[in-house]
Amino acid sequence: MPNFSPDEILKQLQQRQFAPIYFLQGEEPYYIDLIADIIEKSVMPEHERGFNQVVLYGKDVDTATILGQARRFPMMAERSVVIVKEAQSVADLERESSYPFFEAYLKNPLASTVLVFCYKHKTLDGRKALAKAMTKHAAVLTSKKLYDNQVAPWLTSYVRSKQQQIAPQAVAMLSEYIGPDLGRLTNEIDKLLLNVKPGQAIDEDLVQRLVGISKDYNIFELQRALVQRDVLKANRILHYFEANPKANPIIPNLTLLFGFFTKLLVLHKIGTPSDADFKKLGMVNSFQQKDAQLAMRNYSFQRTRDIIHLLRRADAQSKGIESGSMTEGEILRELVFLMLHPVPLSAIVG
Repeated sequence: MPNFSPDEILKQLQQRQFAPIYFLQGEEPYYIDLIADIIEKSVMPEHERGFNQVVLYGKDVDTATILGQARRFPMMAERSVVIVKEAQSVADLERESSYPFFEAYLKNPLASTVLVFCYKHKTLDGRKALAKAMTKHAAVLTSKKLYDNQVAPWLTSYVRSKQQQIAPQAVAMLSEYIGPDLGRLTNEIDKLLLNVKPGQAIDEDLVQRLVGISKDYNIFELQRALVQRDVLKANRILHYFEANPKANPIIPNLTLLFGFFTKLLVLHKIGTPSDADFKKLGMVNSFQQKDAQLAMRNYSFQRTRDIIHLLRRADAQSKGIESGSMTEGEILRELVFLMLHPVPLSAIVG
């Protein structure tokens, strides 16, 4: 069997077309969990699961146990289901000594069994026999992390799949604030959808209210203040961050700022970026592009490089490197001062 996309497997499951073996692997666990959950709940009615459905955990089993369960015939039912969660923890899964037993089952699986491997946060070594055999005989899904520029379209598509709408500003905020963590994204979106009225789109205000982002004092407003070189606004936000440190941890804030200025450096290298260039960097909305264009005018290529260095320095300080007794608030305040006031780097690090 070839590698399948998540949508292809989900469509087949919806049509009740079940493969005898699924090998779900990859860095992004969202689709692995989703597909395994659907199989667990939909292959057979609930009253048949007690005798015919088993969930194993990788750290507790070996290949002999898994294959023994897979070879069991269903009891008074059409099928049986065996789901191996955390399959990456099966100690002998990829040992050469186990391969002949796997190969024998892969070539001749029990037609009444649906065997599912949930192999998270990594993939099989494609050079080894087991990976090649899985690709040939099983329905293999390799679930990859989204790139930054794929998050916004994915998020919009997910909301539309729920027959709802979401405003571009809300898409940008969720994409930047949460990033490509699909599990967390879907949890937040589902929470938002419970609070929208019929015909109402998810907007920026709803995201700020329910996702825990202060309307006026958040990292997006700080970034905008930096783009506009608005010293007064930046200091007001910093004061709020220092007064509410648990709600505004420094590491996620530095990550967001680092991402923005890294993209800004790429735009400077391009020179005159096109709409396609912006979209490749995940800046899909006009207001994001306008902010980036203003930042390009306010921060030269060399200044942007210096700021990236300052962000790395602040990240090291936040982890206790050459920070002395500075608090997170003091580290961020110093960083913003140095970003807004072009002090030569030699005077800071020399």
